[in-house]
Amino acid sequence: MTDHPLNSETKAKLEQVSVATLCTALYKRGLRNQVIQDVHPLSQKGKNMVGPAFTLRYMPAREDRNTLAEFRNPKHPQRHAIETCPEGAVLVMDSRKNATAASAGDILITRLMMRGAAGVVTDGGFRDAMRIAELDMPAYHNRPSSPTNLTINEAIDINVPIGCGDAPVFPGDIVVGDDDSVIIIPAHMADEVAAEAIEMTAYEDFVVEQVKGGATIIGLYPATKEENLEKFAKWRAENGR
Repeated sequence: MTDHPLNSETKAKLEQVSVATLCTALYKRGLRNQVIQDVHPLSQKGKNMVGPAFTLRYMPAREDRNTLAEFRNPKHPQRHAIETCPEGAVLVMDSRKNATAASAGDILITRLMMRGAAGVVTDGGFRDAMRIAELDMPAYHNRPSSPTNLTINEAIDINVPIGCGDAPVFPGDIVVGDDDSVIIIPAHMADEVAAEAIEMTAYEDFVVEQVKGGATIIGLYPATKEENLEKFAKWRAENGR
């Protein structure tokens, strides 16, 4: 795992900001491809998923190696990942952007939840998706998929660098998911990005309030008129932001 553990203050900040805002903060730092593409929440939780990445990598299945008997092996990488993912971590699966067969089903994901994981993400699909959607743990995938993962995938490696939905994911990177999508924040940037995102969110909330009141976005978003910054300072004081 990373040498930059997620501290409680940064975690609390990341729970209060949108993936869209985090995208802008990373864009300022030259990182443009940190959103996991083509994954969606199975159900909207109304709160952010935040935790360090624990990864599982799939490769194309070769038929002689991927019979149902593989699941009897207690060290089978898919099963082993479920049983070793640390409490508070997010299990991120590289399923080769292929939802033709499932990355996992509701029994494994329920076990992951009971072990204290913060969430799960795959760029493939889940079987028993309706049941996973009902769990009290965020889950993200491309679409429901009923065939067993052995059909097309072999779970081959745990906690190594992976690609998930075209985003690079290194073990220990900070994963944030909201009701829209999922973003990967390099671990060493997490503290500063979280702090900036909190500031950006305060201003964005102020802007939305102003726009709903009839204000123009010109000079307001972005703030190019000093009078708007003065209004914002007053707004922050009044709202404890």
